[in-house]
Amino acid sequence: MRSGFNTIILLVVLVLLDVYVFMAVKAIVGGSSTRLRSIIYGVYWGMSALVLLSITLLPFTNWDFLPPVVKPYLRAMLIGIVVAKLLVAVFLLLDDLRRAIQWIILKFSKGSAATLPAEGISRSRFLSQLGLIAGGGLFATLVYGFSNKYNYRIHKLKLAFKNLPPAFKGLRIVQISDVHSGSFNNKEAVQKGIEMIKAQKPDVIFFTGDLVNNLSAEMDGYMEVFNKVQAPMGVYSTLGNHDYGDYVEWEDRDIHGYSKKRNDNLDRLKQIHGELGWRLLMNEHVTLEREGQQIGILGIENWSAMSRFPKYGDMKKAYAGAAHLPFKILLSHDPTHWDAQVRPEYPDIDLTLAGHTHGMQFGVEIPGFRWSPARFVYKEWAGLYKEGDQRLYVNRGFGFLGYPGRVGILPEITVIDLV
Repeated sequence: MRSGFNTIILLVVLVLLDVYVFMAVKAIVGGSSTRLRSIIYGVYWGMSALVLLSITLLPFTNWDFLPPVVKPYLRAMLIGIVVAKLLVAVFLLLDDLRRAIQWIILKFSKGSAATLPAEGISRSRFLSQLGLIAGGGLFATLVYGFSNKYNYRIHKLKLAFKNLPPAFKGLRIVQISDVHSGSFNNKEAVQKGIEMIKAQKPDVIFFTGDLVNNLSAEMDGYMEVFNKVQAPMGVYSTLGNHDYGDYVEWEDRDIHGYSKKRNDNLDRLKQIHGELGWRLLMNEHVTLEREGQQIGILGIENWSAMSRFPKYGDMKKAYAGAAHLPFKILLSHDPTHWDAQVRPEYPDIDLTLAGHTHGMQFGVEIPGFRWSPARFVYKEWAGLYKEGDQRLYVNRGFGFLGYPGRVGILPEITVIDLV
């Protein structure tokens, strides 16, 4: 009942938004030919009707009548249309506010609004055009981003540590994160990404969580792809928040939250890591040895400082017995773990590798400048961070989730050389 009421409210708000933005469209094309106006108005209201119809049907069908591959694109298009209109509305509101202030000033300074020039109370053509360009540009950018979801980028960096055992100088690490196999729809493109990983000739590979979106079955068609991810010193992995199946409404969940199907799904996912030849670290550590010297690799289950994400990790268990190792690398999916626990409680963790944020799959990265909406949510959201002698690297993600594309923040393969 409440869900239906919320849907009605949302539809009313969207209709009002459509009418408001249409005023700007009408102002811009009002002087065009009748034919052109008819085409533009028809496209505008046709897209608006599509959004309203989709939202109306969603509570009843969850779009189950659509092929699975179509759903994320339709969802992204609909959200893109609404966000673009909201952006246009911001410009229109600014113009309306400007005109309201101007009217008030004239009203009180001259005693009558009749002295206000006609141009002063008409909608600013400039701001209307600017708003439509901004909104249209954003929508076009989101559509363009569909083509970037398999556009893998290799990020290379060299890191020097005073306490790194000499035998490990020159160690090449490849990090991948956030595969989200349930989002893939092009196995050949994914295979090209795996070939790029192999071409880096890593000594060791670390995977920092979120192999699937929710279900272990999502890996069924990709086992023969990811089992090619191999390295001479091994592949070590950990779990991310999506790997536990916590975002699924399991039909057998009891009043205490227990679900056998959920647990079976998680057990199967753990088996998949083993079948891929990956060593899944569950709140534990292993040692890597070279020429008689050792370093520690710690891996914990998902640990987030944010309440909306699970906190299954146990650093005490992972760290136990590792204090004597001269150099330690931690695999922890969520980068908020670094500031919340790793730095204050474990100052001898030299390098932490994380993922999770995806850089929100949207932003700008050019030499000397990097920005994404992710920065408003995460202090550390992409790339390298340093505090004292400790380092954190946040991988931008190999896959994608929700929005089936990437704008500016491209899928990443990280290559770290210890020097």
